[in-house]
Amino acid sequence: MEIRTPPMGWNSWDCYGAAVNEETVRKNAEYMAEHLKDLGWEYVVVDIQWYEPKAKDHEYNAFTELCMDGYSRLIPSPERFPSSAGGKGFAPLAEYVHSLGLKFGIHIMRGIPRQAVHRNTALLGTQRTARQVAKTASICAWNTDMYGVDPEKDGAREYYQSIFSLYASWGVDFVKCDDIARELPHEESELIMLSQCIHSCGRDMVLSLSPGPALLEKAELYKQYAEMWRITDDFWDNWQSLYNMFERCEKWSVHNGAGHWADADMLPVGAILQDYDPANRTRFTQDEMRTMMTLWCIFRSPLMIGGELTKLDEFTKALLTNADIIAMNKCSRHAHQVWRREVLGTELVLWAAVSSNGGTYAAVFNIGEKPFGGDIPLTDLELYERHGLRELWTGEVTGSAGVLSGNIPPHGCRVYHIG
Repeated sequence: MEIRTPPMGWNSWDCYGAAVNEETVRKNAEYMAEHLKDLGWEYVVVDIQWYEPKAKDHEYNAFTELCMDGYSRLIPSPERFPSSAGGKGFAPLAEYVHSLGLKFGIHIMRGIPRQAVHRNTALLGTQRTARQVAKTASICAWNTDMYGVDPEKDGAREYYQSIFSLYASWGVDFVKCDDIARELPHEESELIMLSQCIHSCGRDMVLSLSPGPALLEKAELYKQYAEMWRITDDFWDNWQSLYNMFERCEKWSVHNGAGHWADADMLPVGAILQDYDPANRTRFTQDEMRTMMTLWCIFRSPLMIGGELTKLDEFTKALLTNADIIAMNKCSRHAHQVWRREVLGTELVLWAAVSSNGGTYAAVFNIGEKPFGGDIPLTDLELYERHGLRELWTGEVTGSAGVLSGNIPPHGCRVYHIG
């Protein structure tokens, strides 16, 4: 499957952890269809433990009873997803999301349910059982739901084929597979088998690998077997995490494009951590949110909104619907860090990219702690003539100029189209 631009959508994790339910998913899908779809936002992704009836927040209930069919495959909890009752799975919810002109995604954990292994339940398409394909020494360090699957064992491939066949029958368009991106090379063979099964299941599905940080030395493997992969552990709303992302993006930028995307993780904006307190809002400042969105878009990361869409304030809605910034995410090519240095007492980073529609993108980030009020010559971008500039956040147009200029507050940015 080739996706020509980075996937864009909403994921339930930042808002609701393991406890998202059908009503919430439907409401967020409706908001996306009405307010965001025209800008390219399209995936609605149900994150972890949709098969766990008792989930209440971001914490996992260890070794708890999971909803599972007779072939060792996890299925949605009808207590949380009522339309799944009677063996329908996510098909009714996916159909509703599709009816809005959107696409539907789910989160899965690598492997086979421990519950299935302990009960030695059947597998579809083989006489082997769950216990016979499991790699019981391969477990997740932070979640107790699964054992790994041993690709060398008969029946292992049939198990993975059976789960993706099930997801295809539901109408799934996007699968976020967890406990796999940073476990390489130990679980490399399982990743390859999983990828082969999802990409031969008869339905196009984006394969997204989590958690990060992914291994830079395995970049070509990710590009061959997945559409996107996480370059960081869970990204949350604190400045240090955003500051650290500049180094990660600089290292991974050469690998973005051609249908495969290094993923800087979700955008924790607006109302997040709703399962803990409905009053919770992101701790990022407005300048920090612009910096985050600018870096993600010039770098061409996938864009997954983490906040509750129905509670978006006007600033955040404007942040996510700036057509010029979204266009940069789609049209940026060969993005790279030009330099990172101290200028006039603060730390600046300059990024540049070619636009597929013509011209050049340039982003100046002030990641230091003092305001910046100087000029940056266009010759730093190897542009030796005077050019017209348009700042993408404000729409400000500058006549023929030879410099990037403007006041940039600490943690803020300015981003231009030059042409």
